[in-house]
Amino acid sequence: MSATVPRDATARELDAPADEARDEAGANRVLIVDDEESIRLALSRYLRTRGYAPEAAASGEAALDSLARRHYALLICDVRMPNMSGLELVPQARAAAPDLAIIMLSAVNDAVTAAAAMSAGATAYLLKPVDLRELSETAERALRHRADLRERRRLEQMVHDEVAQRTAELERGRATLREMTVGVAHSLINAMEARDPYLRGRSQRVAALAASIADALELDEDTVEEARMAGRLADVGMIGLREGVLHKPSRLTPEEYEHVKQHVRIGLEILAPLKHLGQALEFIHDHHEHLDGSGYPRGLSGDRISIGGRILAAADAFDALTSRRAYRESLTPQATLERMAEFVGRHFDPIVYDALRTVIERRKSLTFIDDAAG
Repeated sequence: MSATVPRDATARELDAPADEARDEAGANRVLIVDDEESIRLALSRYLRTRGYAPEAAASGEAALDSLARRHYALLICDVRMPNMSGLELVPQARAAAPDLAIIMLSAVNDAVTAAAAMSAGATAYLLKPVDLRELSETAERALRHRADLRERRRLEQMVHDEVAQRTAELERGRATLREMTVGVAHSLINAMEARDPYLRGRSQRVAALAASIADALELDEDTVEEARMAGRLADVGMIGLREGVLHKPSRLTPEEYEHVKQHVRIGLEILAPLKHLGQALEFIHDHHEHLDGSGYPRGLSGDRISIGGRILAAADAFDALTSRRAYRESLTPQATLERMAEFVGRHFDPIVYDALRTVIERRKSLTFIDDAAG
């Protein structure tokens, strides 16, 4: 049986890296590591006759230096050597060259040592004096195993790359769909706000304030964005309310207030297909809940209300009080904070309220009231 590396086209494709020629990749290069010069010379002469390109190193340290400078297909290494043993060399050689096939040689027939060598990363373990035919056959098997591993890794990388590409394409498609569907929702809100000067710009203000509160609470970027998105879309259900109620220039009757409360349900029905909005849908669902359970639509209390719902409740109330209505004048930001403070612990989460106060006081020069409505 020939000990040369297989020469058929398939083997060449398996062994040669895409960016290096066969010889440059060391596909037939063997590194022999033994502290006995006679063994290094004998093995080198034999392997050269079998079509390999052998090189020799007298120590583990010298072998590591060679591995750092050149590519090798096969390492033939003695177990017992001074300074650095073969068992110490193998894991370091494997770390330097993960594809390396490794044959260990030992003069001691010791099952424990053999097991240690294989555990360290050796491909095969042979006893000295080495039968050259057995060495040749073992080298062929080791190199075929190396080629199989490299092909498996190549295929795994191809699959990984394909999955990554398909995932990226899917995410781009989802992002496009999200932009389109959210854009439709925004258009509905803009159309609704355009009919009422008291609502104009409200969703943008609430969205910006909700995101600022979430950021002040040091929530993660995704939650901050979901709070902003929820603030932008929270009032989309208003589109389903009766005109006479939506634009009523005076305070609402109890029946009319019950009708207005339906905007949460209507909004969720409109937004239900937009599953990719994630937590934003839950935030919208919760944005009229109160900490003491007196809110709507589900009467949730405490931590059962999502953090985004608690944030939106505060942002929504602040914007409503600082915006002029037909039946009342607007409050100043400071007066609004003082008014809201009366409901902290009942309607508003104390931590969220503190974050709201921080945001408002830090941005005193900002005007949250739409100038066009003033």
